[in-house]
Amino acid sequence: MIEAHHWLALVTDAFGGRAGIAQYNRDLLSVLAQSELASGVTVLPRHAPDAVVVPARLQQQTARRGRLHYCLAALAVALARPVGVVFCGHLHMAPLAAAIARLKRAKLVIQVHGIEAWERPTRGQRAALESADLVLSVSRYTRARVLSWAAIAPERVAVLPNTMSEVFTPGDSGLRKTWHLDGKRILLTVGRLDPRERYKGHDRVISLIPKLVAKGHDIVFVVVGEGDDCARLQAFARDMGVSDRVKLTGAVDTETLVAAYRMADLFVMPSTGEGFGIAFLEAMASGTPALGLCTAGSVDALGDGELGTASADGELLTAIEGLLSTPPPDRDRLAAAVRARFGRPNFSTRVGLALGTLMRAA
Repeated sequence: MIEAHHWLALVTDAFGGRAGIAQYNRDLLSVLAQSELASGVTVLPRHAPDAVVVPARLQQQTARRGRLHYCLAALAVALARPVGVVFCGHLHMAPLAAAIARLKRAKLVIQVHGIEAWERPTRGQRAALESADLVLSVSRYTRARVLSWAAIAPERVAVLPNTMSEVFTPGDSGLRKTWHLDGKRILLTVGRLDPRERYKGHDRVISLIPKLVAKGHDIVFVVVGEGDDCARLQAFARDMGVSDRVKLTGAVDTETLVAAYRMADLFVMPSTGEGFGIAFLEAMASGTPALGLCTAGSVDALGDGELGTASADGELLTAIEGLLSTPPPDRDRLAAAVRARFGRPNFSTRVGLALGTLMRAA
């Protein structure tokens, strides 16, 4: 028998937030709020717009940006009502989540994503994680890295991979005409242009463009995303003599993002630091073949090579050329295969399996 408790979710961002972690939090907390696992969910984000729409049985508090203000707000929310489970959406917030869980005599669930959990963390973060009733990991790689430094029973660390929105489907795209890319072969990457996230591999793709053009591929590399690394990438493209073949779009709305995925001939993100890589799922759910490296969490997102292509770093040029030179896959079939493995129904089932045992009454 499942005993439903009220959940307090301490997260960096969720509803109204951007990027992969915010999306993961929205997906997980939405499933949780609609399930028998929770009587309700209160979300306290560090970053979020003030006015956002949230699912029923879920309340998102006003964001608190300063560390002290956030800690005080979390304590106030926890003391204001019964809390049976504390969910921590990021390892950096784990000491606070563990303290509140002890105060409320509540269960503790900690989420780990990628590079923040790959190396030995601070003593407080490690102690908090080792005290958790359950640790959720987005990929097998991140789980293995956590188990390499944490003194925690392996059965308390479960893999719960990302899912993707239903809006990402195959279809027509008018962006080639709008963006004046008719007749070009389009490589696409979607992700933040953050100097701290250069592991995503934008530079690697740009550096290969002259070689691909020399081999007869009339390509344009489209980069969707915003961040402080944009000017550096533009300068790098100029230095490589391919500025006319690199298009940085900045942030786009969801409709344009869907159209960009549909437009691309190949989604390529040779990242060495992905905890998972939700953009791979979004691209393939839109019917676009995806290419990543056979390292870290990208392998999980690419379905161990059954859905997308996982290449060795030194073979990236050969992999891109090979995929551009072969007939494209059946887009509808690719999208269906991705949904069968990572779609919302499967994600909901995985949430139930991961959290169900935790929530069973003793």
